[in-house]
Amino acid sequence: MNNGHNECILSGIMSVNGKKVLHMDRNPYYGGESSSITPLEELYKRFNLQDSPPESMGRGRDWNVDLIPKFLMANGQLVKMLLYTEVTRYLDFKVVEGSFVYKGGKIYKVPSTETEALASNLMGMFEKRRFRKFLVFVANFDENDPKTFEGVDPKATTMRDVYKKFDLGQDVIDFTGHALALYRTDDYLDVPCLETINRIKLYSESLARYGKSPYLYPLYGLGELPQGFARLSAIYGGTYMLNKPVDEIVMEGGKVVGVKSEGEVARCKQLICDPSYISDRVRKVGQVIRVICILSHPIKNTNDANSCQIIIPQNQVNRNSDIYVCMISYAHNVAAQGKYIAIVSTTVETSEPETEIEPALELLEPIDQKFVAISDLYEPTDDGTESQVFASRSYDATTHFETTCNDIKDIYKRMTGTDFDFENMKRKQNDVFGEDEQ
Repeated sequence: MNNGHNECILSGIMSVNGKKVLHMDRNPYYGGESSSITPLEELYKRFNLQDSPPESMGRGRDWNVDLIPKFLMANGQLVKMLLYTEVTRYLDFKVVEGSFVYKGGKIYKVPSTETEALASNLMGMFEKRRFRKFLVFVANFDENDPKTFEGVDPKATTMRDVYKKFDLGQDVIDFTGHALALYRTDDYLDVPCLETINRIKLYSESLARYGKSPYLYPLYGLGELPQGFARLSAIYGGTYMLNKPVDEIVMEGGKVVGVKSEGEVARCKQLICDPSYISDRVRKVGQVIRVICILSHPIKNTNDANSCQIIIPQNQVNRNSDIYVCMISYAHNVAAQGKYIAIVSTTVETSEPETEIEPALELLEPIDQKFVAISDLYEPTDDGTESQVFASRSYDATTHFETTCNDIKDIYKRMTGTDFDFENMKRKQNDVFGEDEQ
């Protein structure tokens, strides 16, 4: 139930795996919490703004505004899911033009190759050499080949010790952990370094694919993604019902047996839904603030990029978690000509969330119009194996899909008892469109 990214991707995957899928949503549109809103008038309504958009905003129909902005890592898990399920045939992507990091009130391009590291003005001369050495170590690192470890034990050495080994200073540690490995906090420093090294490799490999940044974004907004997976599900016999209220989840002996809607019961053995459908099976774990800003100019110091990501590492602004800025524009068919949409997001830490994101808003001035949303974050209280009700987590503050994909893989494993295997999905597909039958 619900048409968010997680649910649509899972229904597509389950359909490919031969499961019979019925997909219901109480909303009349795709995307659930993570939908793209069009026309612009609808966004004003949604945020209870009394005025309608001024004429300077162009035609309302030219806007497609994501409520929850996220970019795709070019070599990341979601792109693999899209390629393996061939949902890519329904979508067009554009490379995001730049990845930036905030230091001392200014923004700098994130250096992630040896050449960029040497040219970057984020670091002094000696620091550059040490960082370059570190990047070479990461690039050559192969967890199956101890010869590449250089004395590091990937399952025991902490990342803090790896940084010490290369003698990297605090600023470099900040942008490596937050802008390359994309951690939201500094908890990762004291756990074994393997995951961090793999995250930095993912960033570099994604960057290597297209050159400008490691991120991709679909034309017409993220609302296109769930629709692509919905089509996939339909090809494999899945059924979709929008605008379908859910009256109750029918349980027998502690297990789900069906969903009741408008007097009818659809029977099922397993149920996937977002937290809003099962308030008794989820707990609140925090809040995220997101501010959608409409601009008539690119962001300063980004070489007039028409799309970019800016990460403000928590240490730079005395916080526990990072602030993200994700900017897209008319170049992606999501805004009127000459307009830009920048979305600021972070995990709420105080009773005044709007004050917390001021450093990011200052980078965007002047702002034509702001839309502020504060959402609760929920996670399931149990793993669903008893009840066979599987809840997804709320979308976090990150501006990429890797955490969302981890949740999808986690639900898949709890439902099927096996790890999500990309190769297996590919084979399944060959069985259906198999060469033999042609």
